[in-house]
Amino acid sequence: MPVDSDQRPDPDALLAKVQAQERQAARGKLRIYFGASAGVGKTYAMLSASRKLQSDGQDVLVGVVETHGRTETASQLDGLRLLPPKLIEYRGKTITEFDIDKALGLHPALILMDELAHSNAPGSRHPKRWQDVHELLDAGIDVFTTVNVQHLESLNDAVGGITGVRVSETLPDTVFDAADEVVLVDIPADELLARLKAGKVYQLQQAERASRNFFRKGNLIALRELALRRTADRVENDVQAYRIEKSISAVWKTDAALLACLGPRAGNEHVIRSTARLASQLNAEWHVIYVETPQLQRLSSDRRERILKTLKMARDLGATTAVLSGNDIARSVVDYARSQNFSKIILGRGHTTWPWRAPHLNRIANMAPDVDLIEIGDAGTEPATEEIVSSQSGPDQFEDSEFDANGLSPHWRYLWAAGASLLTALLATPLLPYFDLANIVMLFLLTIVLVAIRMGRGPSVVATVVGVAAFDFFFVPPRFSFAVSDLQYLVTFAVLLVVGLITGHLTSDLRYQARVALHRESRSRALYEFARELSGALQTEQIFETTRTFIQRTFRAKATLILPDDAGRLQPPAPQAGDNSRVANMSVLDMGIAQWSFDRATPAGIGTDTLPASSFFYLPLVAPMRTRGLLAIQPEGRRWILIPEQRQQLDTFAALAAIALERVHYIEVAQNALVHMESERLRNSLLATLSHDLRTPLTSLRGLAESLTMAKPPLAAPQQILAEALRDETIRMSALVTNLLDMARIQNGDVHLNLQWQTLEEVVGSALRICQPHLGTRRIETRLPRELPLIRFDAMLIERVLCNLLENAAKYTPADSHIVISAEVSGQFMNVSVFDNGPGLPSGREESLFEKFTRGDRESATTGVGLGLAICRAIIEAHSGMIRAGKSPEGGAAFVFTLPLGTPPVTPDFDAGEAILEHHD
Repeated sequence: MPVDSDQRPDPDALLAKVQAQERQAARGKLRIYFGASAGVGKTYAMLSASRKLQSDGQDVLVGVVETHGRTETASQLDGLRLLPPKLIEYRGKTITEFDIDKALGLHPALILMDELAHSNAPGSRHPKRWQDVHELLDAGIDVFTTVNVQHLESLNDAVGGITGVRVSETLPDTVFDAADEVVLVDIPADELLARLKAGKVYQLQQAERASRNFFRKGNLIALRELALRRTADRVENDVQAYRIEKSISAVWKTDAALLACLGPRAGNEHVIRSTARLASQLNAEWHVIYVETPQLQRLSSDRRERILKTLKMARDLGATTAVLSGNDIARSVVDYARSQNFSKIILGRGHTTWPWRAPHLNRIANMAPDVDLIEIGDAGTEPATEEIVSSQSGPDQFEDSEFDANGLSPHWRYLWAAGASLLTALLATPLLPYFDLANIVMLFLLTIVLVAIRMGRGPSVVATVVGVAAFDFFFVPPRFSFAVSDLQYLVTFAVLLVVGLITGHLTSDLRYQARVALHRESRSRALYEFARELSGALQTEQIFETTRTFIQRTFRAKATLILPDDAGRLQPPAPQAGDNSRVANMSVLDMGIAQWSFDRATPAGIGTDTLPASSFFYLPLVAPMRTRGLLAIQPEGRRWILIPEQRQQLDTFAALAAIALERVHYIEVAQNALVHMESERLRNSLLATLSHDLRTPLTSLRGLAESLTMAKPPLAAPQQILAEALRDETIRMSALVTNLLDMARIQNGDVHLNLQWQTLEEVVGSALRICQPHLGTRRIETRLPRELPLIRFDAMLIERVLCNLLENAAKYTPADSHIVISAEVSGQFMNVSVFDNGPGLPSGREESLFEKFTRGDRESATTGVGLGLAICRAIIEAHSGMIRAGKSPEGGAAFVFTLPLGTPPVTPDFDAGEAILEHHD
């Protein structure tokens, strides 16, 4: 029966799911006990579950638990291990907070963290407790925690409208949605009120106040509904994920992507929270944009910074944000929606300021009739606008806030604009006998255009008004008065005023667009020049200086690059010469924060959720293979890091610098490898030349020494001893030269293996006979099972390996030591071991012993140049095996090499053949 291809799981989706599960496996699990309000039993349920897990043998640690004086809850802490709190001094008071460093050091299997939305005291590592929980999860520690429905950011407005109480401690919904498990703890409103009256929620006096305010029955019922609905949304997501995982049925679903638009007025926070809640219910992707027109560029710094903070809140809630530039808000929104394929646009309720100006909602509806529009009502109780300390403008601020491009303050610009119109009247006065008044008007229009180009919209309006007045006073009869003899000049004045205002407005907009284009071109040019400079950098110092220079020049911020050592520890950069105003103040640079950010590849410091009070922004340089360094930036103002485009460009700079550092690293690796290869080739050639040149005289010398020992008549005893010593030393030198020549031949690939199927026993016996003079009185034991299979190897070379290992054992063990040769089959290989009960190998040098010219004892009277083990490794690797060193079962040294088994040929059964012949006889 054919299988419907539509019912098959998507292989790419399955692969992505498996990869996500692998990443999740190394991370701790988060369980949230969720309730409608305080007193429903979340902490009690969490403690009860943890006690059961502890009784099952799991390591449980109580990080933070707030009992609020409830005896039932406090009794559940008996028998659980408590983490001592961290004491923090704040404004003359001692505050107890969670000690994250001690918790990470203890590293329990499970830790309890009550009240996830809690705000930590100033001086803590993270501003919020849920950020502490994230770090615990990244360390592989499971976490149990509690959350009330009023602490979810997307429901904050709804809860405030129901209860009249706005909760300041909230957490992003993404934290709630990312939990591995959510346990709903729910009781009816009447039962909760009974618990409150009995003093099981708060103390009696506090309970009476709570029952009159927050804990009213209607409030509790509404909060319970919100909690149930929010839990139902999550359960629905879990069910949908299960259906997809099990391929129960194919679900055709188009994501209802949402686009939220922010404006300059208050109420943006309510739009963001409503959109986040709707996106969660629809399981949809959502973006948030803010269109900045020339008029909005002239907003006060406080209002602009409030908008940027709202965009940051949207990012924290899981949205993708962008700041767009344009003259028409409705057109920019529609263009963005069409380019990103958004089917739903969400806007706050507009307030019409001019009767002839259509609301943005209506204009968007006319431009995009195929897009759904959702209008968000005003919040019931909008919080008061927070006073924000205005920071210095960043490089993206185009408005004429204090000085224009010519360096003029606003007052001087308006004076110059008025003076320009008066100067035009003065210059045009001698032309009055020769030109009509219509031509004189053109001179004033030209002045208005020039003022608008050079000084902006406001001065152009002043120039228009002053120009109309000057034209009336100096040129229209009766001259030198504002009286008008002919009413038709009133039309001239009106037309001149309107044309001047429109021309100034259009020219100012054109000026603004030109400045925006100039800044964009400046960004692109800076990125291009930065990439070009890095492409030619061949040293780390060049990348360091290039990155620091471009960051300072592009972002008007002090910057420095911090690089790690071989152990992965960041090293403070050396003091930089030059302009100290552009060099980061290293005295306030916190290397602890920098190391934390580097280790976790996560930005920290100003503008982030990790130690935002720091004056530095720490950005890791993450390359494809690993993190290569850290960029520490000290901005002139705190506002610029909030701008999405600024952050994106900065991330691009960091990515380019990281790739350049990785490229230089691998260039150094390649150069070192090339130098090593060339030195090896040169050394092998030298060894081969020396071996050939020494072999002939050594052979002659050995023959002469042996002739002396066998001379007739025999030599005298002292002479005989000298002759034998000469012979032995000549043999040793000959063996050394042979080793040098063999090593050179192996390295050059001149050795051709004579592979034959044969037994290991024969080679072991041959090697023992050859090495007998070196072994002396040492006890040799062979442990070779009879059922060992045939092995395909070069007998002469494997014999050489065994001889080298036996001679090595004889050199470094006492005369009465025990040497064992054993073999066994393990999988597809045969393991051959040579071990002893001698002093053993130097600790930590097991691998380096196989390098050429490396000896076990660097300063020793033992003969040898350290080539024996290197030859063994080269021979074994030529046989597709491997050799390693370690500690023997008897406490000495052990060397084990492996040979592949393969499939031996079928050997005839001679015993069976003889039986057949006897039967025929």
